[in-house]
Amino acid sequence: MAVTVPREVLHRYYRFSLYNSPFDAHGGGCAIDLYPEGQRAPSPVAGEVVDTKQVRAPPKPYAAESDYLILIDTGEYVARLLHVKPSVEPGEPVAVGDDLGELVRAGFFAPWVPNHVHLGFRAPDANPYRAAGSLPISVGVSVEPLAWDGTGTVVEAGETWARLDSPEHPTPGERFAGIANEGGDGGAAAGVLDGGLPHYDGGGVLGGDGTERSALAGSRVGTVDGRTVAWDDVTVCANGDPVTGLALFCSRDDAGAKLVGESVELAVGDDVTVTIDR
Repeated sequence: MAVTVPREVLHRYYRFSLYNSPFDAHGGGCAIDLYPEGQRAPSPVAGEVVDTKQVRAPPKPYAAESDYLILIDTGEYVARLLHVKPSVEPGEPVAVGDDLGELVRAGFFAPWVPNHVHLGFRAPDANPYRAAGSLPISVGVSVEPLAWDGTGTVVEAGETWARLDSPEHPTPGERFAGIANEGGDGGAAAGVLDGGLPHYDGGGVLGGDGTERSALAGSRVGTVDGRTVAWDDVTVCANGDPVTGLALFCSRDDAGAKLVGESVELAVGDDVTVTIDR
């Protein structure tokens, strides 16, 4: 049984992803990453804080040495939250939107990943401290699939990433959208692709309605089982140069393909053609 994160919660964040992670906790869409504005974390759940715990994170030169776990009893499940230095204590009640603390840039993040809140749900009798074991998550919104031909111009860039102006978000601020899975008949949109293509083990399709094929920018990229995608052995190239991959997610305010990796050497204003090589 999936736990639904409702619309009113999701719209507190500018972006979300169920599959864009290399860690087992996200397997099968059993966790969701929520991206808030600013450096504070609004709570996505209501309940009572059960525990807070400091945990060791993988050592990275750009990241904090420690991460934090916050457990909140919602009355039906135990919510498990990471990447927030807690300003709450055990026994304290919280409501949706209450401040939980400061976002932590932990060593669990790849260098191109923005700060976010990791959320999973456990049954009351399950061990909430183990990394894996959360329940599947569904989202209480319809995500609009955006067709993309693999081209665009860089509008934002960092040392390890570049975001293109295409595909363009049709209604910024109003609803969530993401790059379409071209897995339907004749290349028709069959949901929205989510995950790290191909740099994480797999990804997902949200709203795919039983499609068995995933495709992007005119090229097949994987096989769908339920809503989980096993990526094919492909390489993402920008203007013919291999990059680590594409970060795929659902966004409320902007869209545009995001190229990621240490080998991304693109600047604002560069025109880009993305190809999927087999």
